[in-house]
Amino acid sequence: MNELKSKGDIAYDNFLRGYNCTQAVTAAFAEELGLDEQTAARLSCGFGGGMGRLREVCGTFSGVVMVLSALYGYDDPKDTAAKKDLYEKIQTLAKRFKQDNGSIICRELLGLDKSEKISAVPEQRTPEYYKKRPCPELCRYAANILEEFIRENPPK
Repeated sequence: MNELKSKGDIAYDNFLRGYNCTQAVTAAFAEELGLDEQTAARLSCGFGGGMGRLREVCGTFSGVVMVLSALYGYDDPKDTAAKKDLYEKIQTLAKRFKQDNGSIICRELLGLDKSEKISAVPEQRTPEYYKKRPCPELCRYAANILEEFIRENPPK
């Protein structure tokens, strides 16, 4: 069934099922990462809400970075060429994300004031929550640009 859906649609659905933004994107790519959905969700759970609900880098973009790292990353700390290549890929998608959405910062995307109190308590997922949050659509967007990028730049 997932073969017929875009990664964006899967990520969108994942968010509506209760996953946080990073989990929604990362879990959409679990198969490509060689992981089951639960493992992908577990590895990415702390990045939601702009990293632990700190409202910093958008969790959907953190999911993009996690998938890019798994597919195009390196494990030799001396491989500066691979590091540069990965960082270029991340910066390319960050630029596109910013151009299309205005920012990669969670609080800015949510329209929150910097002085707003940070809380670790997640908000209840109610119909009102979904009406005021761009998160499901950002999950869709992030997973779609990532899917397109991978298709155009197959990992080696």
